[in-house]
Amino acid sequence: MPSMPPTLIAVVGPVEPPLLAAWVRHYRWLGVERFLIAFHFPDHVPDLRRHELQAAARELDITPTGTSSGPWHEHTNTRLREALRHRAGPGWHLLADADEFQQYPAPLAEVIAQADKSGHRVVGGLMLDRVAANGRMTGWRAEGGLDLAYPLGGHLTHRLLHGDPRKIVLARHGVSVASGNHRTSGHRPDADRICAVHHFKWRSGILEDLRRRVQHFTSGTWQEHTPAVRDEAGRLLAHVGRHGGVINISDPRFAFRRVSLARMPFGWAAEARSIFTTWRPYAHTGQE
Repeated sequence: MPSMPPTLIAVVGPVEPPLLAAWVRHYRWLGVERFLIAFHFPDHVPDLRRHELQAAARELDITPTGTSSGPWHEHTNTRLREALRHRAGPGWHLLADADEFQQYPAPLAEVIAQADKSGHRVVGGLMLDRVAANGRMTGWRAEGGLDLAYPLGGHLTHRLLHGDPRKIVLARHGVSVASGNHRTSGHRPDADRICAVHHFKWRSGILEDLRRRVQHFTSGTWQEHTPAVRDEAGRLLAHVGRHGGVINISDPRFAFRRVSLARMPFGWAAEARSIFTTWRPYAHTGQE
């Protein structure tokens, strides 16, 4: 008997409405039918942006389960996500931020059926950071699409930011997932079936967001459990400061190349398995 499509669980911040629309279309194309999302807006977000996003959700035939505002503490996303998962109930939950477009090596229904057959209660993904061809944090036009605006994909998150690039993209109800959807205790994904998580974070406005994050976490206005998130933001800001305000796409560490949401990156299975199984938390050496 085929499994029910997963419920998509997401906490959505103040993204641009065209990104929300593209994100919903992408997951509907994958086969998702049920979206459980909650909006959270930090205090600096103007009312107009909030109303635009809420209107965009209605136009997409999605009714958010709730809208909150205030500081974006490190625990905020996890608390809201867990409330959504509780509401979703039994079955598979697809976990994705609004700038994450998951790409699977097989149809989603087959991925879930294979996980069920093999006894895996989670499915893993690996972040593939998408950037503009010149490395600038630019805007994009909805009619052109994200692939056209950000054609390069590479490994910026762990090779520059020293962040955890691993993601739990699908989890059974009742499986506890850590903050940021990076890992879970007691359940290991199949390392030979890792999905690509196209990460469209590096858009216009992100540098201001990162500076704000560093400021609020440093001052204690936003609460953090560890300095990891603040440190990652600081590394990106320091990098672009050294490279004229852009990401150095020619750095071979990042392995930037042209990719697309239309097809899996060449050699992805072996590449993802290697990174997924060998990644370890960063040990500071004083170098980038």
